[in-house]
Amino acid sequence: MWMILALACACQFMVILDSSIVNVALPSVDRDLGFTATGLAWVVNGYLLTFAGFMLLGGRAADLFGPRRMLAAGLLLFSAASVVGGLATTAEILVAARVAQGMGAAMMAPATLVLINTYFTGGPARAKAFGAWSASGGVGGMAGAVAGGAITTGLSWRWVFLINVPIGAVLIAVAVTSLARTQTRRRESLDIVGAVTGTAGLATVIYGVMQSADHGWGSWLTVGPVVGGLLLLVVFAVVEARFASQPILPLRLFGIRGVAVGSGMLLLFGGIGIAMWYFTSLFLQNVLGYSALQAGLGQTPAAVTFMVIARCAAALLPRIGVRALVLAGSGLFVAGFGWLARANADSGYLTGVLAPTLLIAIGIGLTFPTFMAAATADAPEGEAGIVGGLAATASQVGGSIGLAVLATAASARAAAAAGGNSPAAALASGYDRVFLIAAGLAVAIAAISLLSPRHRRA
Repeated sequence: MWMILALACACQFMVILDSSIVNVALPSVDRDLGFTATGLAWVVNGYLLTFAGFMLLGGRAADLFGPRRMLAAGLLLFSAASVVGGLATTAEILVAARVAQGMGAAMMAPATLVLINTYFTGGPARAKAFGAWSASGGVGGMAGAVAGGAITTGLSWRWVFLINVPIGAVLIAVAVTSLARTQTRRRESLDIVGAVTGTAGLATVIYGVMQSADHGWGSWLTVGPVVGGLLLLVVFAVVEARFASQPILPLRLFGIRGVAVGSGMLLLFGGIGIAMWYFTSLFLQNVLGYSALQAGLGQTPAAVTFMVIARCAAALLPRIGVRALVLAGSGLFVAGFGWLARANADSGYLTGVLAPTLLIAIGIGLTFPTFMAAATADAPEGEAGIVGGLAATASQVGGSIGLAVLATAASARAAAAAGGNSPAAALASGYDRVFLIAAGLAVAIAAISLLSPRHRRA
């Protein structure tokens, strides 16, 4: 059983690692492949867009075809795309490889949640499993910054992708052997119309929101995709409610309080995660003058803290319940981000960044595994994959939208503060606004948690 948990954690680590490991390598990629100014962002966005957009489809497929098949297929696609990306000779090939990686990740992530829901059914064991799974994702996100800098400096940016190949091969072998008896007996058909409209709608909305960072919210390059995506989602809802015999996302799931509340908290948490890891990294580099590698190392204490606290939260969750942990974590978010919002170009690392990020890391450790457990605890039998996919989608969509919204807010504030201030001071003002918005998101999460079921099972 613990081999299966190790497999799920390793896959989650790989999926999240590749969300961040490329960031540090982007300047080298640009020099070798000659991206346009806006095209380079798609090395990151291409992965995030398909990862979030195809998650529901991956979750439903895991229910219908079994986690063994979906995990192996996702790992195979992810590894093959890594080979293509590592050997890419043009910008277009690299972006296509990143899109394929995102699809592979969308197949893997819900399958790992099915494994946890299937094999860890007791309260304490299941809470511990979610704690380990959450910690592996958080460490993957932080390890990406450090590993990306080390690999790019010591070898080449191409090994940022090629390193996935031997790891993927080992995980495929483990998945095929250890999950040999987990195939589903269900023979239902996949909801193709729902899959197309839902995936296309979600991906189009996310694409439009991403455009806002470059073109603003008033541009048709932003408004057009957002409106078009929302219309597709309306069509998706109608199809799921009235026409699909086996819907990819049964709308009745939103009538389950734990699923609805947990997914809502995860949606808002996506913005908090972006504010914590992405914008504090920018603060360290652009305001305090750290290198990319130094910034990654500067965030390592917070990552280690998160990993430790996530394991502690796993032990506390069955005893004190969702609300208490979320309220405690939200209080730490407000305190930590409020502290960070006071940082400026003259702040030192220890008191200006390290201390508040440790508070936030404790909050993330208490809440993220709690959110995931709460969102999936009441999943109906045979639908753990789609519920897990919904939870993971909420987190990813929240992060994608949060990145665009917070980046726009930071840019606007920095531009307003540019007159009479140094570039570093202007940027610090923009990041401070981001941290205040994140504190507001924490208050909203605390309010939503009050709607969670009173029972302690999670």
